Amino acid sequence: MSQPKINPYLLIIIGVISVSTSAIFVKLSSAPSGVIAFYRLFFSVLILLPIFLIKYVHEIKQITIKDWIYSIIAGVFLAFHFILWFESLNYTSVASSTVLVTLQPLFAFIGTYYFYKESLSIKTIISAVITIVGSVIISWGDFALNTKSLWGDLLALIACALITGYLLFGQSVRQRISSITYTFIVYSISSITLFIYAIMQEESLFPYPLEDWIYFLLLAIVPTLLGHSLFNWTLKWVSTNVISMAILFEPVGASLLAYILLKEKLVWTQLLGGFVVLIGLYIFSIHKKKGS
Repeated sequence: MSQPKINPYLLIIIGVISVSTSAIFVKLSSAPSGVIAFYRLFFSVLILLPIFLIKYVHEIKQITIKDWIYSIIAGVFLAFHFILWFESLNYTSVASSTVLVTLQPLFAFIGTYYFYKESLSIKTIISAVITIVGSVIISWGDFALNTKSLWGDLLALIACALITGYLLFGQSVRQRISSITYTFIVYSISSITLFIYAIMQEESLFPYPLEDWIYFLLLAIVPTLLGHSLFNWTLKWVSTNVISMAILFEPVGASLLAYILLKEKLVWTQLLGGFVVLIGLYIFSIHKKKGS
């Protein structure tokens, strides 16, 4: 396997910071969840299209039937991840939703163990448990025992399982095709899926205020192209487990942004939980560097 020109862990950090803005843009938009998700992926495809056509379109011929199947599954998973997560933000807080949607190690460790036979060391499990505990602490003050909040929490948890499946299928395909080609294909499949979903749900694709179109474009550029696309690129060199662990930092960034921009209350449990998350990530990163 060729060595990356840029440290993949640096790009993962940039990606995590970028995806932390996603919930904020969704909260600010007045459009339905399916429409927001569609334009997020559709604008991302339009931005990638010139690059793909100029430099990478020839790779289409090299893609196997198995890789096409995996890419289609990944694209559908990504589409419904966005639908369910965006919908969860209508019922629960940014902190609670982002915490639950980023509990990916619970699914990723199981998935990589069964699909890729990746071993799980005691240190990896301990770091995951610490980080997950921190994530739960962050949202503890936001969990409310009522049907509305619990429904939002459930949607976010299902969305978490879907994004993990998306990464697991992508991890296999990314070993054989470039990041741009894979990202373009998957985002295109997701866009088509979301378009069909919006039509079936009778959600209008237009008109919307200028502010909404700005949020759609920002969602495409920041959390998608500078977030998920960077994760796709790093999948060639790092495991889904590593990305899933790093994404657990997203609730920290999202909670801070929600406090500053949306005036959502930031309580002591979120500050404490953020600190615990950082400890878990630190233990995991040190463990990976030592290769133990």
